[in-house]
Amino acid sequence: SVHYRMLLRAAVLMFGAVLNAAEHPVCRIQGRAAFPHLTSERNIMIGGMFSIHSKTDDKMHPFTAKPEPSECKSLNFREFRFAQTMIFAIEEINNRTDLLPGVSLGYKIYDTCGSIPLSIRAAMALMNGNEETLSDTSCSRPAAVQAIIGESGSSPSIAVSSAVGPFQIPLISHFATCSCLSDKNEFPTFFRTIPSDYYQSRALAKLVKHFGWTWVGAIRSDSDYGNNGMATFVQSAQQEGICIEYSVAIYRTDPREKILKAIDVIMKNTAKVIVAFLAQGEMAVLLKELSLQNVTGFQWVGSESWITARNLATLEGYKILGGSIGFGIRKTKIDGLKDFLLNEFWETAFRCSFSQKENTTNRKSCTGSESLGEINNQYTDVSELRISNNVYKAVYAIAHSLHNLLEYNKIHSVSTNFSMAQEIAVAPWQVLEQLKNVNFTLKTGEQVFFDDNGDPIARYELVNWQLVNESNTLFMTVGYYDASLPAAQQFVMNHVNIVWAGGEHRKPESVCSESCLPGTRKAVQRGRPVCCYDCIQCAEGEISNTTDSIICIQCDLEYWSNGKRDKCILKAVEFLSFEEIMGILLIIFSLLGVLLTFGVALVFFQHKHTPIVKANNSELSFLLLFSLTLCFLCSLTFIGQPSDWSCMLRHTAFGITFVLCISCVLGKTIVVLMAFRATLPGNNIMKWFGPKQQRLSVLAFTLIQVLICVLWVTISPPFPYKNMKYYKEKIILECDLGSAGAFWAVLGYIGFLSALCFVLAFLARKLPDNFNEAKFITFSMLIFCAVWITFIPAYISSPGKFTVAVEVFAILASSFGLLFCIFSPKCYIILLKPQYNTKKNMMGK
Repeated sequence: SVHYRMLLRAAVLMFGAVLNAAEHPVCRIQGRAAFPHLTSERNIMIGGMFSIHSKTDDKMHPFTAKPEPSECKSLNFREFRFAQTMIFAIEEINNRTDLLPGVSLGYKIYDTCGSIPLSIRAAMALMNGNEETLSDTSCSRPAAVQAIIGESGSSPSIAVSSAVGPFQIPLISHFATCSCLSDKNEFPTFFRTIPSDYYQSRALAKLVKHFGWTWVGAIRSDSDYGNNGMATFVQSAQQEGICIEYSVAIYRTDPREKILKAIDVIMKNTAKVIVAFLAQGEMAVLLKELSLQNVTGFQWVGSESWITARNLATLEGYKILGGSIGFGIRKTKIDGLKDFLLNEFWETAFRCSFSQKENTTNRKSCTGSESLGEINNQYTDVSELRISNNVYKAVYAIAHSLHNLLEYNKIHSVSTNFSMAQEIAVAPWQVLEQLKNVNFTLKTGEQVFFDDNGDPIARYELVNWQLVNESNTLFMTVGYYDASLPAAQQFVMNHVNIVWAGGEHRKPESVCSESCLPGTRKAVQRGRPVCCYDCIQCAEGEISNTTDSIICIQCDLEYWSNGKRDKCILKAVEFLSFEEIMGILLIIFSLLGVLLTFGVALVFFQHKHTPIVKANNSELSFLLLFSLTLCFLCSLTFIGQPSDWSCMLRHTAFGITFVLCISCVLGKTIVVLMAFRATLPGNNIMKWFGPKQQRLSVLAFTLIQVLICVLWVTISPPFPYKNMKYYKEKIILECDLGSAGAFWAVLGYIGFLSALCFVLAFLARKLPDNFNEAKFITFSMLIFCAVWITFIPAYISSPGKFTVAVEVFAILASSFGLLFCIFSPKCYIILLKPQYNTKKNMMGK
């Protein structure tokens, strides 16, 4: 392992020397005339790597194809401010007495020009002191720096971390957010002061879900930053039910045709919300083409790399990106930084010095009257100190690690002669170990520490682009995200009005299909993403009470869906009630039957001594009228809400009263037959069918039905029952028979007596004399039997309350049939033809 490290170190040093020999000088700030102050040789050195220039121009020799030195161009003010912030933090630490007392920090800062090869060369130079050639001590001497701050991008940071990792040199990035860098197995010495995209991508997915956007486009940087960040976002978006209509990748060095092709994809698709996981360089290139093509009206959701970039937030940029929303690093204020930046900028720009004591370059003194007009750029703007604060934290993290390490060395030093040289003899691996446990609080109140992956706590501000005074773009904070809080409290919105795309105050919609309202469910369209669906109304008896429900819920048995299918309501309970028209009509006919029966009884009572009443067995006639009254009244027990008592009473009362009625009719029929047989010489059969025997026969026939009903009620009585099978949308409240056999036994016994009575009356229909009522009984029994024969299929097939209505109708029809057929001819003679109510007329034949 030790030999392997030595070999690897020698190889890296040799590679650095080869690069130098190849005349590819790293853009070291120390060697650039424009920035002579960005180097400082002190006791302990800290390396810095920033893309102070955002572009390189690589040239090839026309004849030998030998690469010429890269030319850095396009100054990046924000990156320059990062480098100056590092210097400011180091100077601030050097002026403190409580942190690293007696130790002076120095720095070596390299401009990598946004190039990965130059980033690797800068790392090599920081590790080996940028030697021109290898020496005998190159493999044994310590590294030139104890820690490195940088890079600003994920891909350069991956390359640099891979290079410095084997030498145990800690690398702290202020702007590399790729979640891949959290892998300690692959990048053991990598730390960062900016949260990992692992959290930002998930936060963006929650943000999109929060605003109800389920159909979005995606554009990313074709780099580790963009590809890894977008991959995590897509995964989180799918979990949130968000669909990605398209996903395109671009890079700042891509040909214009590829950028235009990406814009064409945006224009041709339907998503109105675009999630842009782009680095600032890619966003600048894209914004330029979007402005040329006049592509407006899209709601942009941005990553932290560009959402707070001041160079994009121009008036022209606002026309395209106005209303953009996204997560940015939390803003802070660093006291003294602005004055430092302005002084450094002023001295550099005018080649003068404010301090004559420190003026060792024979420069003229700065008068302060030098004119630059209105200075307004990303370098001097300290109102949005987000990433700069990450640089500031990184420097202080290294300083606290060094301080803890030196304090530890003091305490555990075995030498009595302790010197400054021993004190500051620290190795990068020792700084690395201290960084893992560093925990301190800045003067701004912010706590700084790293987790096991070298990451800080993920805290973001939700930023919204808003136009102020029609010219200035303000990054308004409209919410917060804190991954350290419980899941339900991580994402919080401020009570601030958000400006949306185009300066609108109404939130744009971006869905493949409109939301399915309560009462409907989603049905995915075949061959399309899950966000594209049809809304299908829930079936009867099912509901959905939420928007965009994927299923309909079945209502409980006693409930049914309302008309909108969004609520389960109690089913309507149906029974034959006293209040409805059908019930009222049946009550009227029932009471009418009772009144008519009473009227006939009254007529018979008033004329009980007349021949026609006497000839028709007045005792059985009155008993028959009494039983008919009970028949009419028992029909009332079938109307109204069923209960335990009403269910038992209605069937037993019906069975007993009808048997009593038929028994009376049967008795009258037998008397007629026996009376004519008694007229034969020597026949005394009437002694067996006198009044006493008639009463006993009626009682016997009735007792049999009473016995059947008693057994029915005792063994398995009728009971109220909620029938939910016949109708799905309502409950039929009916009387369950309990024992169907007992019910059909009751009906069968009534049918048997009716048939017997009909047969006997039919046999006696042609017997002589006018008092013979067999023909009327025959007709009444014919009606009675016809009614009950048709009742059976009607009873079985009638639904709900109509079943009860059919039964009541059969009772009333058969009762009226008996009343009219047997008693109306007699009443007619008594009331209208009294001249025929004589004994002579009765005995005419």
